[in-house]
Amino acid sequence: MVRPTDDFITRMTVWHLQLPVLSARDHGIGRVDQNIDIAVVELQTSGGYKGYGEASPWSVFTGSVEASLGALTRYAPPYVLGRKLSDRQAILRDVNHAVAHCTEAKAALETALLDVTGIALGVSVAELLGGAVRDRIPLSCSLADPDFDADIALVERLQADQVNIVKLKTGFANHRFDIMRLEELRKRFPHLQIRVDYNQGLTPFGAEEKLRDVAEFRPDFIEQPVPARHFDMMRRLREGLSVPLLADESVFSLADMHRAIDEEICDGVSIKIMKSGGLKAAQDIAALAEAKGLAAYGGDMFETGLAHLAGTHMVAATPNITLGCEFYQAKYYLKEDILSVPFPIEDGAVVVPKTAGLGIVPNLDKIAHYAVHSVSLES
Repeated sequence: MVRPTDDFITRMTVWHLQLPVLSARDHGIGRVDQNIDIAVVELQTSGGYKGYGEASPWSVFTGSVEASLGALTRYAPPYVLGRKLSDRQAILRDVNHAVAHCTEAKAALETALLDVTGIALGVSVAELLGGAVRDRIPLSCSLADPDFDADIALVERLQADQVNIVKLKTGFANHRFDIMRLEELRKRFPHLQIRVDYNQGLTPFGAEEKLRDVAEFRPDFIEQPVPARHFDMMRRLREGLSVPLLADESVFSLADMHRAIDEEICDGVSIKIMKSGGLKAAQDIAALAEAKGLAAYGGDMFETGLAHLAGTHMVAATPNITLGCEFYQAKYYLKEDILSVPFPIEDGAVVVPKTAGLGIVPNLDKIAHYAVHSVSLES
């Protein structure tokens, strides 16, 4: 009997997209303005099934779009084209050996493989990852506009949409500016859940005093205050803080998570498929965190709804990711998303699709419109 997963991958198409955004955003390690650069990959099988994935790099964080494009168009195709869908794990292993790093490209490839396999089998990506343990994920939106009045307007919009969690990006200006914004948010929106994220924006010297000031506002957590390599300082800060400390840039891989646990640098971790190199790797990191009693939430990069969908299915199928997700950019930051229908957000939460694959397909006309260039390869 011929099974859908016996289909061969016959075509691989990769697009480089530049997508306009609504405003500048400042983070501790850099700024995003005007556009974001992403790569989109499409896999097509001998039976006509198609699946999609997205690589969402940021040069100061995970890597560059040029590296993602090189991985997807030069190094990965020999290990993808002509292979069966049932070879998914072997394909990912071989690509991982063929090109180092490029975690965003590997996440895009795994997403596309899961998407096309789910469509062929008639099951969702969450089912392929073990089954959903939640059908709605509380949504958090980050505040990083250098124009704080614009962020206040955004919070008012979020409140109208019943989004009640925000994460304030700090450390890109001065400490006084950070404290002023916390004061204003607490005063204007007393019921708002506030989280704080430095994106490595503090130097170790003086960080402890600044974080004690921030802790006075009782945020849910403070995330990655100092550069990723300063594990000793992260541990010292965690020991001295009255609120939980989360790691982000310090934890890309399962090995990083082991080290973070061994050195006791955090109370929780940001799980991102673009950091870990895929959905299954992200689940492994979350499972290790759970084994050691650490919390986790679903983070993101600068993404479209396509990558958000991958993250949504991963979070839905990962029990330990209990602190919600940050999949807000498709609705609240991009001028236009690339999905065929809006990314599903209702009443302050992301709704997990239950239909086959990722559940929503991209709009190929929008992809063509925003494409800088594309490459199509066949077996």
